Amino acid sequence: MSGPEGTVQPVEPVAEEWTTADFTGTQAPSAPFTWGQRMLWRAFEMYPPNRTMVNISRVVPVPRRAKADVTDVLRVVGALVARHSSLRTRLQTVDGELCQVVSGGGGQPVLLAHAGPADDDGAATAQALATRLASTAFDLAEELPQRVALVVAAGRVRQVVLVFSHTTVDFGAVEIVLRDLRVLLLRGSIAAPAGLQSVDIARREQDERYRRRAQRSIARWVDWFGQLPKETLPELGPPLTPLFRQGTLVSAAADTAVRLIANRHGVTTSTVLLASIAAVHAGWSGRDTVGIFMMVNNRSLPGYDTAIAKLNQLGMIVVDVADRPDFANLLPRVWSAALDAYRSAYYEQAELLRAYEAAGHKINTGESAHCYFNDIRLSTDASVFGRATGEDEVRAAMAKSSFSWGESFDSFVYRTRVEVVDKPGGIGLTLTANTAYLPPDHAERFLRDLERLLVEAAFHDVPAPWVRPHVTA
Repeated sequence: MSGPEGTVQPVEPVAEEWTTADFTGTQAPSAPFTWGQRMLWRAFEMYPPNRTMVNISRVVPVPRRAKADVTDVLRVVGALVARHSSLRTRLQTVDGELCQVVSGGGGQPVLLAHAGPADDDGAATAQALATRLASTAFDLAEELPQRVALVVAAGRVRQVVLVFSHTTVDFGAVEIVLRDLRVLLLRGSIAAPAGLQSVDIARREQDERYRRRAQRSIARWVDWFGQLPKETLPELGPPLTPLFRQGTLVSAAADTAVRLIANRHGVTTSTVLLASIAAVHAGWSGRDTVGIFMMVNNRSLPGYDTAIAKLNQLGMIVVDVADRPDFANLLPRVWSAALDAYRSAYYEQAELLRAYEAAGHKINTGESAHCYFNDIRLSTDASVFGRATGEDEVRAAMAKSSFSWGESFDSFVYRTRVEVVDKPGGIGLTLTANTAYLPPDHAERFLRDLERLLVEAAFHDVPAPWVRPHVTA
């Protein structure tokens, strides 16, 4: 069932029942949390209502050449869970310590859902199930770290729905698991051994060589944190209730402009987005230093590229704009700062906090005054093939950009967060902001400034201050 612009409109299944995919895997000793898990666990303790926000949902169509009886697909699900011990890992307290506990065998609960006659490929039903299964926080001590549903249509399984807990896998790990699922559906087995698992990563992090690397990262963090301004945007009005509002600008013009800039200057599209967010934030704040936090995937170490674990950790980017570079010269500066952040994102958070305290840095344990950038596009391609790339055409596309409000929150980790997501026909720029610092009308203008800067920089040199300041510090 399709809706506007070819989007799939979710529908509920006509019938549901629970079953089990049995698995038997290699038993592994329990292990401590990984550094990435500890970071997320601390966020859960600080913001319990936000636990569902990190659930990762995916829908995998079953290939037409695959055996698609329910029994066959249940066997595949069992084989997938058996292959990766991370998918058999629960987070429990053992002798007073938080540990990863791996199960050697058992059953993965699987929801069988039958699509209605109007949903012939089960895609709409699968979308509805993914949303529903992701809406509840995981019981991490009792549940396996994924939920699975199979959508049956016309007598065969057409869609596999998976919802993962971010505590045990990151986006890179999810893509590897989905690749393995497709291979198992088509071939029934995988000859190559699985990559490192979450417990393997935890044991590596206890090795002295990795701990020395972490100490070097922490030393850089302490230095960088001392360069950040204590405040960024000034208060513009009384806070609203709920305190945080989330708005999204969907823009085909920004998507094309990002690609054009990346090609023009030989940088990645993520660098372009990061630089533009730094520029707009600097323009609005009037500060000479911009601090942006971002998630680093941490997959550059040997063996980490195929690991099934939560490897990603927070990185810090500090950009000095006191000399007011034009946007073209801001790009390599941001790239260099991001590269430093990538190299320094291996650390144990408790040790970092102790180092902050020793250096006299006061850490706000509630809301950070700085910006958080998260690029969660599945593709960061810079290709402009098939796109209208003329300046008049890209500027005209801005008129078709749409803004809408989303969720509201009583609390949030960062005063501002800009998230970049895939949207039909473009990208979505989602801003979550404290309404005392970016009231709703200002929040939309912030995103419109971001779009305008990208379009301008795609065709012209843009001098500082890059955007017209709306507020002053």
